[in-house]
Amino acid sequence: MPNQVPVFDGHNDIVLKIAAAGENRAKLWLQGEGAGHLDLPRMLKHGFAGGFFAVYIPSPEEGEPVDHDALMDKPPYDLPLPDLIGHTTAQPVAVEMLGHLLWMERASEGRFRWCRSAADIRDAMAAGAVAGILHFEGAEPIGPNLDALHLFHAMGLRSVGPVWSRPTIFGHGVPFRFPSTGDTGPGLTDFGRALVRECNALRIMIDLSHLNEAGFWDVARISDRPLVATHSNAHAVTACTRNLTDRQLDAMAERGGLVGLNFGCQFLRPDGIKRADTPVEDLIRHLDHLLSRMGEGGVALGSDFDGALMPEFLGDASGLPKLTAAMERAGYGEALIRRILWDNWLDMIGRVIG
Repeated sequence: MPNQVPVFDGHNDIVLKIAAAGENRAKLWLQGEGAGHLDLPRMLKHGFAGGFFAVYIPSPEEGEPVDHDALMDKPPYDLPLPDLIGHTTAQPVAVEMLGHLLWMERASEGRFRWCRSAADIRDAMAAGAVAGILHFEGAEPIGPNLDALHLFHAMGLRSVGPVWSRPTIFGHGVPFRFPSTGDTGPGLTDFGRALVRECNALRIMIDLSHLNEAGFWDVARISDRPLVATHSNAHAVTACTRNLTDRQLDAMAERGGLVGLNFGCQFLRPDGIKRADTPVEDLIRHLDHLLSRMGEGGVALGSDFDGALMPEFLGDASGLPKLTAAMERAGYGEALIRRILWDNWLDMIGRVIG
């Protein structure tokens, strides 16, 4: 394959890094400080042509800090989850994040665009700009009456995960536990069921990543849209709560759904350990399994850049060509690679968002 196929990615957390950078945000975003996984120069240079950019509300730190990495280095593990965050606490944080998002576009001077449709993404690509879609990783900023959902939709929100692992008023997520299935508690609340219906009406994509198994099946029953997990992997390969069982994958395939491969080491390695010496073969093993259940139109990428520990061989966005080369070595043809790296996400966005 002579040139790197452009990548559209299902999930990243760079906005959280930009918010934390304060007055140094311009250096991080526009110059590239090298410590994280993404910045505008690396995106443009290495084929990161677009993706879903997450707004995530951090939990307040309380008590003694827990060394999650140390726990995840010695399975089995079961990490405690933070408490629910109310919408009155979350909304000001989300608004601040949205301000950073608008600044990212303005500061890029045309090299980065916020998009609200598949047509917008194609226009950005034609102009040589990186395309961003706004995603909420956890619906904490949305109150029980859902009025804020309409406000955020008007501001560009096009994808919502009802939870990020910790509980919300809408449902329950999975703890970071290995080994375990995602069958870890109750499903959607009444508020959660109403959220799914309203997202369907507004053509906002529902993200099943982080949602527990009962919640997954609730969404499957309520939603009339394809079932999508932006950054999840195969439980049959790595038996952690965040990964999807074959039964879930089959249900998604029946609905014309999609799974974005998560690059986080603990979700890739069969031993569930969070270590960077994760070989590329583990990613291919997950891709092979996802393709076997979802078909060639149901698998894409959901890197979790700037939100998870990346394999050493990949490192950051500059390693995307290495992943493409690994797919070639594994026997994936040019057409399939293009579908995984770009076309499948664009097709899904057109069908669900418009």
